[in-house]
Amino acid sequence: MAESLGDGTTPRRAAHGAVAVAAGCGLVTRGVLYLLVGLLALQIAFGDTGEQADRTGALAELAGRPYGRVLVWAIGLGLVAMALWRLSEAVLGASGPQGGKVTRRVASAARAVFYAVAAVSVLAFAAGRGGGRSGDEESRDVTAAVLGVPAGAWLVATAGLAIAIGGVVIVVNAVRRTFREEMDTGRLPEGVRRGVDALGVAGGVARGVVFAAAGAFLVHAAVAYDPGKARGVDDTLRSFAQTPAGPWLLVAVAGGLLLFGAFSVAMAAWRRS
Repeated sequence: MAESLGDGTTPRRAAHGAVAVAAGCGLVTRGVLYLLVGLLALQIAFGDTGEQADRTGALAELAGRPYGRVLVWAIGLGLVAMALWRLSEAVLGASGPQGGKVTRRVASAARAVFYAVAAVSVLAFAAGRGGGRSGDEESRDVTAAVLGVPAGAWLVATAGLAIAIGGVVIVVNAVRRTFREEMDTGRLPEGVRRGVDALGVAGGVARGVVFAAAGAFLVHAAVAYDPGKARGVDDTLRSFAQTPAGPWLLVAVAGGLLLFGAFSVAMAAWRRS
């Protein structure tokens, strides 16, 4: 018989509940950030070039609102929750029939590191101790540092290629609707299920396109041996407005990021536990 914690709850069930709470908080936080970045990108598309369309810009937007500092702290803690959830997936396996595969565990471990770094940056911003540098500046500085080491260009090119491939994988998985494996939408009306599918596909494609483009810019920086060619999220988004499609491509991508933000919230509500 499983050991009880004194209130009828077993340690396994308590751990499962903690993971569920962390996942929900993390997904809502991710959704809020993507909604803010999408809105900032739309403003850029329509001529407002002031705020950065990245995590730093989103934090600055929040900080300027009533109770903004509290909201920024909440975002930081939400990212901590996201990192812990992804870490639990790396250790225990993710939900869904393929959740225990080694590739899924490795991907979850990488995500845990990514969200942990993001959480540290956001919490530093909330505490007024930095964390306010744009993603573009960070991208150029890190690229310059890596280019300065032996075989640095190869390392930058490999990282850029990995990010670009990751973006393509995100697009393919969105089109294939693999997110259904992690969601329990069977009890929802057909119309709502279709709506969630539409959010996941359109939002995932937009997110993947941004990752793929950012990775391509990093490869370009390695080939040109020029850290100035590397771009963060903000500069990557702005580059879409410089294509022959003009600002309308940026409008489409920004709209997709808004949809991904909404999808993240929906995933928090109907995540398969």
